Amino acid sequence: MKHSPRSSRASRASQVRRAAALAAGTQGRRPRGLKTRGAILQKAVNIASLEGLEGLTIGKLASELRISKSGLFAHFGSKEDLQCAVVQEAGRIFVEIVIRPAFEFHGIKRLRSLCEHWLGYAEEKVFPGGCFFSAASLEFDDRPGKVRDLIVDSLQRWLGTLEQAVRDAQNAGEIRKDVSPRQLVFEVQALAMGANWASRLFHDEGAFRRIRRAILERIDQVTVRPRR
Repeated sequence: MKHSPRSSRASRASQVRRAAALAAGTQGRRPRGLKTRGAILQKAVNIASLEGLEGLTIGKLASELRISKSGLFAHFGSKEDLQCAVVQEAGRIFVEIVIRPAFEFHGIKRLRSLCEHWLGYAEEKVFPGGCFFSAASLEFDDRPGKVRDLIVDSLQRWLGTLEQAVRDAQNAGEIRKDVSPRQLVFEVQALAMGANWASRLFHDEGAFRRIRRAILERIDQVTVRPRR
């Protein structure tokens, strides 16, 4: 059964709310602390997606939330701690919106679902600045430290998930054995990142539609055709 664009958006909005709730959870915190930390991180990740992680400061966040700096320092001891928490928050939301739904499928269906959800997540602006990790990876690509390490780890796990989906599809006889999973995933990720770039820089409203077609065509090229 096909879903209307409105129902798809409503479903994704529901997923975002669930992701925010998950991101707020930290063992050992009192219920009120959970709610406060979740609200802070949700605001912080939205600011960072628009202005960059370096543009996110304790002072700016305190001003946006209309709370004291000392109140924020109770949750985050430094700007770097805040940035790390925001990267982790963005990662949990990404898992909830992009990865978790795809695990209802196996093999090539999982690969297609991962790609579709990634593009939907970026196109529908789950984060107001587009794909959080596309922007963060460019901002911190040559800045060593804890924040960069977290971004690298998140993206490596994402690429590893895609590569495993390709291998599973190969084992199921759905993708040709001569295809390199790493190469295919590199191409898919490069196309998706390019769409986010064109959408943000040029306000190209057709970028995701064209890239979706290009990615699915690339997957079709390596798909094993049933014998007649």
